[in-house]
Amino acid sequence: MFTGLVEGVGQITELTPQGSGFLIRIKTSFNLEGTKVGDSIAVDGVCLTVVQLEPQAFRAQLSPETISRTTFKLKKVGDLVNLERALKLGDRLGGHLVTGHVDGVGAIKRIAKMGDYTLIEISIPKDLIQYMVPKGSIAVDGISLTINEVLEDAIRLMIIPHTLAVTTLGVKKVGDLVNLEVDVIAKMVHRFLKPYLSKAEEEKNLLTVEFLKEHGFA
Repeated sequence: MFTGLVEGVGQITELTPQGSGFLIRIKTSFNLEGTKVGDSIAVDGVCLTVVQLEPQAFRAQLSPETISRTTFKLKKVGDLVNLERALKLGDRLGGHLVTGHVDGVGAIKRIAKMGDYTLIEISIPKDLIQYMVPKGSIAVDGISLTINEVLEDAIRLMIIPHTLAVTTLGVKKVGDLVNLEVDVIAKMVHRFLKPYLSKAEEEKNLLTVEFLKEHGFA
């Protein structure tokens, strides 16, 4: 598990074909002391297993599944990526619970300066928009972010200067693709409520307090 709090930015230095996948080497901006072969590292929000280790670099294998479902299909040598090592039992959970299993890919539709802050609008795949709620959490390229506004097919996020400075969001452009991971708690709650939501959807998808009370949830 991860927290979505990026530890540092790394750079892809090698992408070597390996069978039907790739072997990737990433140079880190921090020392990997304490990391072992077999450990997990989230790379742009994708949980990868360390197979070779150096003091400030590591190699991991990219399976065809990982490549097809994430932005790794577009990555090239020289690209920057967000890095986070796995959470240790007892560590502070400053972001939200992130598994490193990407649910889909979105595109940046808008970037706008709002004083010291930056508004970023990201398109959300149709099958994932149902999990988006204002003030809920989402992992974007492995970064734990709070959803400010939910649109029909997109979300808006307000990014603080610190996040722009220490992650790859600071160099993103309109049109860039990003990995998305839905809050796992949102997915579990939705699955639990799904038998009841079908009726709500028939009633114009109105999930009201009265509806929750009627079914014993409030």
